Amino acid sequence: MTKIIQKDKERLIFSSEMSESLANSIRRSVLEIPVLAIDEVEISKNDSALYDEIIAHRLGLVPLKMEDGLEMRKGCAKCTVQLKMQVKGPGTVYSGSLKGRAEVVFDKIPITLLRDGQEIELVASAILGKGIEHAKYSPGLAYYRNLAEVDLKNCDACKECAEACPLGLLSGDKKLEINDVWKCDMCEACVEACKKHGKGEIKVVPGNEIVFFIESWGQMDAKDIFAEAVKALKSNLKAVEKA
Repeated sequence: MTKIIQKDKERLIFSSEMSESLANSIRRSVLEIPVLAIDEVEISKNDSALYDEIIAHRLGLVPLKMEDGLEMRKGCAKCTVQLKMQVKGPGTVYSGSLKGRAEVVFDKIPITLLRDGQEIELVASAILGKGIEHAKYSPGLAYYRNLAEVDLKNCDACKECAEACPLGLLSGDKKLEINDVWKCDMCEACVEACKKHGKGEIKVVPGNEIVFFIESWGQMDAKDIFAEAVKALKSNLKAVEKA
């Protein structure tokens, strides 16, 4: 059984009874999704205090919106997207200064700082790649953990454990209750608080269900990242079966 906890463009959280091996396979398959990112930068002018290599590295990490029709082949016009940047100081150079066929997801990512009279001019080439090649091609962050099982049956609600919880998940006056148990990362701060007072009534153990998290960098919706990761996993399984 699968339960959606949170679902929007940037984040997808759900609980499921899937096995850890399947969850880990889906997590790893996120790095198999083709993503557009800057691969090469030709800098003709850079008066800033940063080296050309640092500028190129920062540009490579700028998330770009995906463009339809691109193919995963290097060195052809259909597979490469050109972007240009030409800025004069003074002021901060932001990612929004990149202009071309691809659109940046966040236009306020700082690239460098220019003083009066300084300039930066460059041409960047973006291609499709996969996260297994370089982290800049990752569409987002995927991770999972076991859904915690918290036993509060014998707790006398002294509130010491509630105050110890760093996430503030425990509440109640006469009887303690746990809110949003999926947020519990099993740090056991509440358990330690009970032990300090000679009690130890609270038990926190990993359950059988998995809580799966996907956080998008902005290139695609979180739900699409999950769907594409499953497609990539199926494709790899077919290749193994064929072999």
